[in-house]
Amino acid sequence: MKEAKVIELDEVAIRFSGDSGDGMQLTGTLFSDASALLGNDISTFPDYPSEIRAPQGTVGGVSGFQVQFGRKAIHTPGDFAHVLVAMNPAAVKANAKFMNPGGMIIFDSDAFNDKNFKKAGLVTDDPFTECNLLDYNKIPIPITTLTQESLRDLGLDNKSILRSKNMLALGLVCWIFNRPLDYIEEYLKTKFAKKPLVVESNLRVLHAGFNYGSNLQHTTPQYMVNPASIEPGVYRNINGNQATGWGLIAAAEKAGLELFVGSYPITPATEILQTLAERKDLGVKSFQAEDEIAGIATAIGAAFAGDLAVTTTSGPGFALKSEAIGLAVMAELPLVIINVQRGGPSTGLPTKTEQSDLLQALYGRNGESPVVVLAASTPSDCFWYAFKAAKIALERMVPVVLLTDGFLGNGSEPWKLPSMEELPEIKPRFAKDASIFKPYRRDEETLAREWAFPGMAGFQHRIGGLEKNVAGTVSHDPENHQKNTEIRKAKVDKVVSMVPDLEVCGDDSGDVLLVGWGGTYGHMLSALRELRLEGKNVSLAHFNYIMPLPSNVREVFSGFKKIIVCELNMGQFASYLRDKEPEFTYHQFNKVQGLPFTVKELKSAVTKLLEE
Repeated sequence: MKEAKVIELDEVAIRFSGDSGDGMQLTGTLFSDASALLGNDISTFPDYPSEIRAPQGTVGGVSGFQVQFGRKAIHTPGDFAHVLVAMNPAAVKANAKFMNPGGMIIFDSDAFNDKNFKKAGLVTDDPFTECNLLDYNKIPIPITTLTQESLRDLGLDNKSILRSKNMLALGLVCWIFNRPLDYIEEYLKTKFAKKPLVVESNLRVLHAGFNYGSNLQHTTPQYMVNPASIEPGVYRNINGNQATGWGLIAAAEKAGLELFVGSYPITPATEILQTLAERKDLGVKSFQAEDEIAGIATAIGAAFAGDLAVTTTSGPGFALKSEAIGLAVMAELPLVIINVQRGGPSTGLPTKTEQSDLLQALYGRNGESPVVVLAASTPSDCFWYAFKAAKIALERMVPVVLLTDGFLGNGSEPWKLPSMEELPEIKPRFAKDASIFKPYRRDEETLAREWAFPGMAGFQHRIGGLEKNVAGTVSHDPENHQKNTEIRKAKVDKVVSMVPDLEVCGDDSGDVLLVGWGGTYGHMLSALRELRLEGKNVSLAHFNYIMPLPSNVREVFSGFKKIIVCELNMGQFASYLRDKEPEFTYHQFNKVQGLPFTVKELKSAVTKLLEE
């Protein structure tokens, strides 16, 4: 047999796509993990249908997983896929607009029949022509038939056999991109250790796909993506929800407290609760409540009792928690509320990403009810901002909202594990002297009250939702309410001393400043780099601290002729900036499609602004 032609590439984006029961998420995850273990930098984008089980073969039921991996720094899953693995015609139709020109389409030829063409809403028997995919390298593989042939002597029923066909696609793609199978084999053996027949069938089909690839040398070459140059250390592939959970665990250890999470499962935040529930060995106490209100109510109780208290949710659940957040503001208890944002309103787009809960986090409560608001930027730095949210809550006795989103929560990237020694200290505001203790007596500099909880002799006191005086006695005095309202706001404002200065990527002055916040960071950074390589005088300011804003925002903004705020909503952060920094003009670029930005559309928006 002739040797395979090997082509070296700097980066590749692959999209695995099929019915929600075809195992595309597992296939993509295993390929991503194998690539990360080889030393490639990666970024992933799982794309789930919103329905639990949409009709098979329909575009609405397509589940996808895109990964971009390379030998240089990867900040996005890629605008367009170089390779599409399509398990049915609906997958081709759904992903046609996300394909890189001249890319490769590997498809299950067994599934391309009249029945599936109709299910996908195609009007012809040629989906590639109908979807304008003529100039692509199309590789038909009888994935279903090959899977059945590989397993026909195992005595499995056809339904069980077809569950393994995603492994054939995975084995084939591993051959094309020169990925060893060791990690995947070990995963399958561990995952299905109690089901040896499942292990045998998956391994057999995996190797069948890999071996079939070597017989495709006349059709496709092998591609080599060399490892990235990275800082030495211990790395793992981590998604944003896992990183958030681990950041909270690390904060509890640093603070010397037990961690309590009271939550109600909601997409796409549920995995944080699951991650924490697995770590009873680290002292985590997890409670799955009967609803969102009970979830935060138990967390507030845990905060009163002396735990690092957390509740997790998404937009609809955050709305339900709003009254209880106000209680935590009034009681001045340390509480971390995590909102993994999704498309709204109402139940909206449960599995899609959006940034439309910002104003809700800032203002969505009755009365003057200020809280600290942070936002994470990448899957791995969800760890740091979860840690920082806990640090602020415990040291300043204030509720803190951490905003992530579906793109960050489900997406993954390599993460270098920090040592506990690298993380800053957390010093909770414990009450120490019972002779002078009053529940609303404050530190003069930070305005934070002292934290006393049941079991501390001599520190009995009352806090709650009613306005109090410094001694904890209910007070309806108008002047006292005015004073306390101003203090609660000032206490949040004074958190700015814990907020680092806003950094600028690029020059400190120029024609255009790109401004974003939260999970848009990777796409905006990639757009910035390409624009600067094209000679455009553009810089980037990306926000993680939103309430309060960094102290140097005005100084940064003053260096640029034009400012464009890019966010996955209709302009909420732009509106907030107009309120806080009104002397500047803010142009906007907004997207609300349940999808992250693409680098291409960000570049187009900036280029258009430069030409005006």
